[in-house]
Amino acid sequence: MKLKVATVASLLALTSTSAVAHTATVAEHSSLLSGLIHPLVGLDHLLAMLAVGFWAAMQKGQLRIQIPMAFMLVLVAGFLLGQTAFSLPVVEGGIATSVLVLGLLIATAVRLPAVAAMGLSGIFALFHGYAHGAEAAASSMTLFAAGFLGSSLMLHLCGGIAANTVKTQLPTLAKLAGLVIAAAGATLLAA
Repeated sequence: MKLKVATVASLLALTSTSAVAHTATVAEHSSLLSGLIHPLVGLDHLLAMLAVGFWAAMQKGQLRIQIPMAFMLVLVAGFLLGQTAFSLPVVEGGIATSVLVLGLLIATAVRLPAVAAMGLSGIFALFHGYAHGAEAAASSMTLFAAGFLGSSLMLHLCGGIAANTVKTQLPTLAKLAGLVIAAAGATLLAA
C-alpha cells in the first residue's frame, strides 16, 4: 500500500507544472497566514523544505540538527536581504537547483563533510529566503516571516520523519524519493 501511494505521489510530482509560489502580488504576502501557506503552495519550496529535513535525517550525529538549523538561519538572512534593494541573480534557478541537488543527495545517500553540508544548505537557503523577502510586504514582514519560517521548520520535520520511517523499512523507497525530488528539480530548471 505504501509503495502504491509513493508511486502515485511520484507521478503527480513529475507531471506538475512549474511552481506558482512566486506569482502573487505583494499585497498577498502580507500576513501570518500567507506566510504559513507560502511554502506549501509552491512545488519548489515544498520539495526543498521536505528534502532538507529528509537529507539531514540521513546524516549522523550533530549534522542531523545542524543542517536544518543552518538552513533556517540563512533563510532569515536571505529574507532580510530580499527586503533590501540588493539584487540576487538567478534566484529561481538557485531554488530549482536546490531541489535537484537535494534530491540527488538523498538518492545517493551522500554524506558530505560537516562544513560542506552546512555550506550547501546555507547557499540553498539564501535563494529561498531571498525569494520570500522580495515578495513580502515591508509593512508586515515580521508576520509573513514568522509564518513562512514556521512552515519551513514544520516541513523540515516532516521530511526528517519520512526519512526515518522510510530508511529503516525500505531503503529503496528513500532512493526513489530522492530521484523524484531530483526529477522535479530538473523539471523546474527546464521550465
